[in-house]
Amino acid sequence: MTLQAEKPVEDGKSEHWLAVRPRLILASAFMLFLELALIRWTGSNIVHLSYFTNFVLLGSFLGIGLGFLRVGRSKRQPYYSPVVLSLLVIVVLLFPVTVDRNTEGVLYWTSLATTGPPAWLILPIIFCAAALALMGPAELVGRCFPELPRLEAYRYDLIGSLTGIAAFTALSFLSAPPVFWGVIAAACYGVLLVPKPRTLYLALVTVPSLAVVALLLTETLTAGAIWSPYYKVTHRQFQQAGVPVTDIAVNGIPHQQAVPAQVRLQWEAQYGLPYERAVAKPNDVLIVGAGSGTDVAIALSKGAQRVDAVEIDPKLRELGGSVHPDKPYSDPRVTTHITDGRAFLERTDKKYDLILFALPDSLTLVSGASSLRLESYLFTEEAMKAARAHLKPGGAFSMYNYYRESWLVDRLALTVQTAFGHKPCVDVVSLAGQQAVITAGDTLQAQRCDVEWPGAVAATPQPAGDDRPFLYLKDRTIPPIYLITLSLILVVSLLAVRFVAGPYRRMRPYADLFLLGVAFLLLETKSVTGFALLFGTTWVVNAIVFAGVLVAVLAAVEVTRRFRTPPLPVMYGVLLAGLLLAWLVPNTWLLSLPVPLRALAAVTVAFLPIFAANVVFAKRFSDTADATTSFGANLLGAMVGGCLEYLALVIGYQGLLIVAAVLYLGAFALMPRKTALA
Repeated sequence: MTLQAEKPVEDGKSEHWLAVRPRLILASAFMLFLELALIRWTGSNIVHLSYFTNFVLLGSFLGIGLGFLRVGRSKRQPYYSPVVLSLLVIVVLLFPVTVDRNTEGVLYWTSLATTGPPAWLILPIIFCAAALALMGPAELVGRCFPELPRLEAYRYDLIGSLTGIAAFTALSFLSAPPVFWGVIAAACYGVLLVPKPRTLYLALVTVPSLAVVALLLTETLTAGAIWSPYYKVTHRQFQQAGVPVTDIAVNGIPHQQAVPAQVRLQWEAQYGLPYERAVAKPNDVLIVGAGSGTDVAIALSKGAQRVDAVEIDPKLRELGGSVHPDKPYSDPRVTTHITDGRAFLERTDKKYDLILFALPDSLTLVSGASSLRLESYLFTEEAMKAARAHLKPGGAFSMYNYYRESWLVDRLALTVQTAFGHKPCVDVVSLAGQQAVITAGDTLQAQRCDVEWPGAVAATPQPAGDDRPFLYLKDRTIPPIYLITLSLILVVSLLAVRFVAGPYRRMRPYADLFLLGVAFLLLETKSVTGFALLFGTTWVVNAIVFAGVLVAVLAAVEVTRRFRTPPLPVMYGVLLAGLLLAWLVPNTWLLSLPVPLRALAAVTVAFLPIFAANVVFAKRFSDTADATTSFGANLLGAMVGGCLEYLALVIGYQGLLIVAAVLYLGAFALMPRKTALA
């Protein structure tokens, strides 16, 4: 029995052939599926997007908010969406981009030239196209809301969103290429858009949808790509001086080479330096970032008896197993672990003679998390201490890569020094590109340096920590390139809202819902990054967390629908108490717990404020006079929250909880007085 009163169904019956509830579920599932697919696919071809964090996500939020605000202002079907999607696919396939990694303030391992349109041209096109493409499904979702009671509509919207996540996760698990995403999009457009008039439907829906499928099929058949959950992986095999070589690129960026171990040591002697600097014989070796297997093959050639090879990407591991000339993964001495390196260190009880971080540069980010790369938690002071804790007496830790800036080498060496309590060996092999090897023994006697490292210069940044794991950010600031980009996004959004939705006064009564959306996105970011630290940055963890957030929201809606919940002031108090609990519980304590207890504690700490926040939203939303406008205001707030995520670069992820608390207090202050006792 529902104790919470809801607004009556508004006039606005649809002429759609599909009943409103299944239509709402399908439209919501399609909306979220299309958002995830666009983030994944555009980032694989326009690699600027691998570093501009949530750029497409912000465009998607804008489009979804605009779609809801457009409901009631036009009765025309959103035929523009498949047209825009097809044009976006054409532009991306015709003008792919490789990233310019020379940009100051957004630092990368190496330097490559840019090919394709410049960032200032292609990124605005993708942002606007993503917004327009998502606006269509959102409008279809919004048109269902007036036909149902508020919370029932929201309930089916959440069920649809969970369905969309499940579908995309299943395709990721199956490594399905983008043509399957295109087929699903075409089918959804075909079912959801009313085919009248037929000629217009054929020209604006059928033809563009089929074009998307055909273009993605062409890409699938011609690129020779393997689609992992993280990358579009391509490779080419050739002979170099009689040596078999396999070049592997991810998302258009050269990433790895599979070559025989002895040849790699001849070409680049630094790969053997960890074994020269470590005193202990490397019987038990851990390699984080095993990739296609060359580092594993070198360890075997150096006499390793047991090798744990940790690689986050299953397809890179499979590719190494099939193309590496030494076949290291077929060796019985090697055990493969498909997981995040930091998560492996936090879970295993094994001890090693040598732990290697072997070029673990992911070149991609955790979806939906501000500036968090897949390997970010590997380079913090806490991670180095975890590595030291897994060394046998007399064992050694080593890491090597190509560092574009000398201060990066010093920062990492300083991090190792802080974690191990003594200076490491630092070998800068090449001044061009700052190719370096950093090695530290469990004790000073467990390492043998060729030359003593003089220590970090005065201007070297302090070690990165788990709360601010931004290794490549030299100063505690938001880089100007991000500030300019976010400012332009907000200006474009303001103009778009005014053009699509009319005067801003329509949303004025829902200012508190807008702030609820801003704060909730920050809570979601904190949850994603927190679980990434506790359980790994793998795509599985990421999908589970996003699904868990939606389940918590759905649970809040069901509780609000079926039971009499406390008044809003009380729920705001519970929400603030949940934020305080999340602030007080340190990650170090959670990491010290066994995995089952860690999961229970993490879920309680993370989802208590999320649940309370959504009880607040559900109670407030059920009392609104205009379902689509109020929901649209909330979604636009989420987009602004996506911009505020970048505050973590300055204040850390824990600091986002304070920002969220201030925003929730603002929402409480703006709440209409008549709803305070609801």
